[in-house]
Amino acid sequence: MSGRPDECEQLLEYLAQFLTPRRRQLFDDRVRYRTRHLTVVLEDIYQSHNASACLRSCDCFGVQDVHIIENRYPFSPNRDIVLGAMQWLSVSKYSEQEHNTLQCYSVLRERGYRIVATSPHEADCVLEEYDFRQKTALVFGTELEGISEIARREADEILGIPLFGFTESLNISVAVAVCVHHLTWKLRSSDVPWQLPDEEMLAIKLDWVRRSLGKRREALERQFHEQHGR
Repeated sequence: MSGRPDECEQLLEYLAQFLTPRRRQLFDDRVRYRTRHLTVVLEDIYQSHNASACLRSCDCFGVQDVHIIENRYPFSPNRDIVLGAMQWLSVSKYSEQEHNTLQCYSVLRERGYRIVATSPHEADCVLEEYDFRQKTALVFGTELEGISEIARREADEILGIPLFGFTESLNISVAVAVCVHHLTWKLRSSDVPWQLPDEEMLAIKLDWVRRSLGKRREALERQFHEQHGR
């Protein structure tokens, strides 16, 4: 449903009564920790267990939006690993054009994001020193090759995670977890307005409620519209 905030709020209140009080309270609590100040971009992540672990980390640390680029490999999370995290996230996929990475970057820049690609081999800045106050889209690449050349070339900045062992890189899902945990922790400890606006919180809660209702959702929404003459 798209419409005025008051209409969305009425629908949310109607549908939420069919959930348990505990589930409703959980949604109210969790949405306050969601952010779009930071978003994650996954380019050609083809191993299902890594794809799933990346989504879990985004959900666990409150990153609402994930952007999936499918240039060569389809993104196929493992349900046993993702543990339902995908249903709480807003996932956008880019798989229909020749240059999906450029399309994703264009969308993010229109939304005011700085594109920051991650790499274990070169970096303009390390994680601990990154200026988290600007809206940031963190880009992660394939398990073996990392980000593509075009993702690297078109990024605004390259970010590195300092490593002190003999292994030259972290597993992709570990790298996502480390970066997202560090940056969301710094955000919540700062005066940056990282929380969602009220209208976005409302829309996300409505989406969560709809997903929780499953097959009952369509019938309940019809009842709502009939009762309200819409």
